[in-house]
Order: sequence, then structure tokens, then C-alpha cells
Amino acid sequence: MRTLIFVALLSLAGCSANSQYSEPWTVRSVKQSYDARDACLAKHAASYAVDGSDASSVGRTVSSNCEAETNALIATSNRHNDPVVTAAIRQDTDFRATGYVLKARGQYN
Repeated sequence: MRTLIFVALLSLAGCSANSQYSEPWTVRSVKQSYDARDACLAKHAASYAVDGSDASSVGRTVSSNCEAETNALIATSNRHNDPVVTAAIRQDTDFRATGYVLKARGQYN
């Protein structure tokens, strides 16, 4: 009986250790949404490689070109429609877009 209780407690502890993986399909769809958004950003940033404009303003333009992918990422990762999370994802998209622009220009490694 003690062994059975011990095994049950260990299995419960194991489940709570990786709670973010309790729904692997959600983790997978969020990763796919991130990958789609980043691919879009990289594709659109390449067209601004020779543009001499400010990288952050070009990054905002690139991120607006990928609005559909950003919205899909928000929908999959922010199931409770938290405005703070939405704002953070949009800010991250602008930041990543600027990074892709700099990388396309050869200014960022």
C-alpha cells in the first residue's frame, strides 16, 4: 500500500513539473504560429535590405506586412485575450522585424 501511494505521488509530481506541456497540441500550434510569423518577417525584411531608412521604422512597416501571421500567433498563444499579452506580442513582432531588417542589411549577426 505504501508503495502504491509513493508511486502515485511521484506520478503527480512528474505531471506538475512540466505543466506547459500538458497540452502538447497547443504548444505545437503556438510554435507553428511563431515560425510562420518569423518566416513572414524575414521574407519582407529582405526587400528592405538596400533601403537607407531608419531600421526601426522599416521594422514597423515589415511587422504591419505580417499582421495576419501576428494575429494568428496572438489567437493561438493568448486564449484568454489578455491585452497585456497582445501588446507584448505586437512589441516583440516589431522588435524581431527590426532585427530581421538589420540582418538583411548585414548590420546584425
